[in-house]
Amino acid sequence: MGHLFCGTNYPLSICFIVVNEFCERFSYYGMKALLTLYFVNYLHWDDDLSTAVYHAFSSLCYFTPILGALIADSWLGKFKTIIYLSIVYVIGHVVKSVGAIPDVGDNNVHIALSMVGLILIAFGTGGIKPCVAAFGGDQFDEEHVTERQKFFSIFYMSINAGSLLSTIITPILRGDVQCFGGDCYALAFGVPAALMIVALVVFIAGSGLYKRTPPQGNILLEVCNCIGFAIKNRWTRSRYDPPRKHWLDWAAEKYSKRLIQEIKMVLRVLVLYIPLPMFWALFDQQGSRWTLQSTRMNMAFVRMLNALLILVFVPIFDLIIYPLVGLCKINITPLRKMATGMIFAALAFVAATLVEINVVKTVVNPAPAEKCLVQVLNLAGNDISLKLPDSSLFSQPIQHLQVTNTSGKTTVKDNIEKNKDGNPYLRFFNTLPEAVNLTVGTQVFHMSGYSMSPNYTVDRGEYPEVTCIYDSNSCPRLDLGLLDFGASYTVVLTEVSGNIMADKLVDVKANNVHIAWQIPQYVLITAGEVMFSITGLEFSYSQAPANMKSVLQAGWLLTVAFGNVIVLIVAEGAGLEQWTEFLLFAGLLVGVCIIFSIMACFYTYVDPEQLDKVYLEDLGKDEDEDDGMKKQKSTDIALSKPSKTTRL
Repeated sequence: MGHLFCGTNYPLSICFIVVNEFCERFSYYGMKALLTLYFVNYLHWDDDLSTAVYHAFSSLCYFTPILGALIADSWLGKFKTIIYLSIVYVIGHVVKSVGAIPDVGDNNVHIALSMVGLILIAFGTGGIKPCVAAFGGDQFDEEHVTERQKFFSIFYMSINAGSLLSTIITPILRGDVQCFGGDCYALAFGVPAALMIVALVVFIAGSGLYKRTPPQGNILLEVCNCIGFAIKNRWTRSRYDPPRKHWLDWAAEKYSKRLIQEIKMVLRVLVLYIPLPMFWALFDQQGSRWTLQSTRMNMAFVRMLNALLILVFVPIFDLIIYPLVGLCKINITPLRKMATGMIFAALAFVAATLVEINVVKTVVNPAPAEKCLVQVLNLAGNDISLKLPDSSLFSQPIQHLQVTNTSGKTTVKDNIEKNKDGNPYLRFFNTLPEAVNLTVGTQVFHMSGYSMSPNYTVDRGEYPEVTCIYDSNSCPRLDLGLLDFGASYTVVLTEVSGNIMADKLVDVKANNVHIAWQIPQYVLITAGEVMFSITGLEFSYSQAPANMKSVLQAGWLLTVAFGNVIVLIVAEGAGLEQWTEFLLFAGLLVGVCIIFSIMACFYTYVDPEQLDKVYLEDLGKDEDEDDGMKKQKSTDIALSKPSKTTRL
């Protein structure tokens, strides 16, 4: 095969495929990184609805690969499928970006455009997902097994490199760039759209170098017909017919032995995939539950740990950990790697549980049923006594500018929830007869005499000099000090000896758990991902017949879809506290891992390339029964040998 890198067996065409994947993943994860916060802060949905829609979208992204695989393997081929569905992908991004422009219409219009955009994106990204990985594997000659294995690691690193950069850049575009009077979601969604256009252009640019496998016809329909014929034949034939070794062998009268053997290979793998969605149910909560957890923590650095750790862990595992384990005479098969990855993911959720237990300590609980939180603010200048009929709540005098309430916490009864984006809330109480205007960062507060401003979100930081205009005249700059993550503040403006004074009251305590405590759970989930996801990607390719590479890749991706369905069911139906939910997921994954490990013990690795050596254009009709039996025996021997292509 021509067009190789100098001195290597790597085809030059994979450069275009890897760059295409980098740009496509940048566009996908860049958009997805903002999705939960977009739902909560822009569309004003609650946490559970935002989580549900997030995982419904993720599920759709991983259900649609089966459609892309069918189009590629049966009709257009992988190359054309990637191009056409990438165009759909770009249109979805554009519609999603337009839906984030405030001037486009009311909230219903934004919701409608966002949902249409997300559906198109799901069909685009899902449709090309099984094709790109399989198309990359197709670029290697059969004898270059080692190079192909390394390609999947490089391919996965390009995915996470795109994810890493996007999770740094798109939040900056959203928060640091202001447009339409607020956070610029339209720009933050528009840049991923531009990257998807670049991905499409790069992929087309390499068209002259690609090795293309032509479509094989409607292979899935043929597979379904073969399975249906085997089942029908099995139950309608006479009981005196000789028994078959496998139930699919009942289709041998009508279908080639090669096809029957290929279906057996695929079904063995698909059955093995049944327990796997539980891993993805945990893994994909990084973008929903873990994101919401981090907004209630003291966020001192950007949330990009998973992608960053992937770039570090992949070479460490490939070059150090796996070779060291091999030196210890431990046979690390792909399925054992995947089972170990599941254990790491379960441990990650145990760590998340411990973090969540500490995070909720700064969250204010609402008043019990038929009760309320009473807050008293003393502006009289002297201590006052307050007595309520039939109550001893305020037994001690209330000092000047002290907030007291029935719960013993400094809280505001109309805003006791923490900000969904992690930043502080701020409001001003103007006790002066004249109007006051203040500017805190980019937020402007306007109050008439004797009034309270609404709660507004401000960026976390120090505010030693806040601009103030009082009665059309500039007043001394006010020192608000640190406005910290997750806190809610009321600043009381008073006049003392002709000067305006600002007394800051803490209504809701700031987050006191540093976001660095999320590092252990990200380290564990990433280690699990390296062992589970990369191995599963290459395993799905190596164990698939040549004409069903995309179909089995789609089967692998379907496990991700069903994992998100599990999260939808639990998030919407269980109604558990967050730490209890995390612990439940960890326990479920451990149980599933045990089941998967038992199933893996009975799996025999196969080399699909042996099919070409064993079956010679279905010669069974021209050979006698003895020759057919010999050929079947040689097939069983060949297929029982462990495949060299399953070692990473």
